[in-house]
Parts: sequence; structure tokens; C-alpha cells
Amino acid sequence: MTSSELASAYLVKARKRMRALEVLREEDAFSDVVREAQELVELCLKALLRSIGVDPPHWHDVGEILLLHRNAFPPDARSRLPELAEISKRLKRDRELSFYGAIDFIPTEEFGPAEADEALAWARTTLEVATRVIAPDPG
Repeated sequence: MTSSELASAYLVKARKRMRALEVLREEDAFSDVVREAQELVELCLKALLRSIGVDPPHWHDVGEILLLHRNAFPPDARSRLPELAEISKRLKRDRELSFYGAIDFIPTEEFGPAEADEALAWARTTLEVATRVIAPDPG
């Protein structure tokens, strides 16, 4: 398997997660939307890195690695990388709290529609950019 094939496989997984995110949002599972959005964003950013031949590290927020390699991306994608890195950073921050919570933080009470909608929008943005780079429209 090549890096390009693996990047494409990550996009397939990300698209399936997008469908799951939409169902979770319909079910008002706000904290789950945030958690799953983080995983989708992580897959997309790692797909972007693989698409340029970079083996991504095994941690959740690879935004800084993406920025280190910005010059390997097409100009339209390169201009979006700071935004994607910030999305990754913010979702990584909420990753564990949205799933596990804490003694003084109950995820189902702390995350609401605004956080879910923001995470969903970030996931869509990231998937859109990754798709343009990895699987551009042939037309």
C-alpha cells in the first residue's frame, strides 16, 4: 500500500464519520459530536500528511506538523492550513472532556448545540480541504 492509497483510505473513514456526526447531531448527542469531530479532523490531517509523503506521528493533534510542511501543498490548500491547525488544536483540547468528562464536568451537560454545531462545521471544512487535495474533482 502506498501513502497515497492510505491517505485515500483515511478519507473514506472520514466520510463515514461525517455521516455518523450528522446522526449524532440529530440525536442531540452534543458531546459525542465534539468527540467524533476530533477523530474525523485527525484522520483528515493525517491523510493530508500522507498525501505529501509524511508519515504522521501517533498523537492526536498534528496541526503543527502540517504547518511545518506547508510548502508541499498546493497554494489554495496551503492558505487553509493555519485554520485547519487551529481546528485540530481546539478539538484536541475538548477530546477527553467530551468523552470522559471529569468529576466536576459532565459532558452531556456541558456541551450543547453551539459546541456541536461548531465542531460539525469544523469537520466539514477539514474534510472539504482534504478531499480537494487528495481526491480532487476530475472535472
